[in-house]
Amino acid sequence: MNILKIINGKVELRSPTGSLIRTIVSSGASAADLNDDGEFVMVTYENGKVELRKESGSLIKTIPCNKALNAKFNGDDIVISLENGKTELRKQSGSLIRTI
Repeated sequence: MNILKIINGKVELRSPTGSLIRTIVSSGASAADLNDDGEFVMVTYENGKVELRKESGSLIKTIPCNKALNAKFNGDDIVISLENGKTELRKQSGSLIRTI
């Protein structure tokens, strides 16, 4: 399975040996997560925005949230930690399931 590496706000997709496959995002990223199948990438930006992207780097959807610190896959759903201390569970479509 491939590995995500963040360097100075760039999200890079790398092979298990460490060689660069492609750059997913060129600037502003603070965190990234790869789903279990390796086909989707969740990118959290320094400004609190969250995007769902394909492994190829193309944008699928901007997830509606307010000041995200981190977003991770939880099975087929997305868990987003917010600056205000709350956590949102959302579908990949972006619709809110619940706030914890």
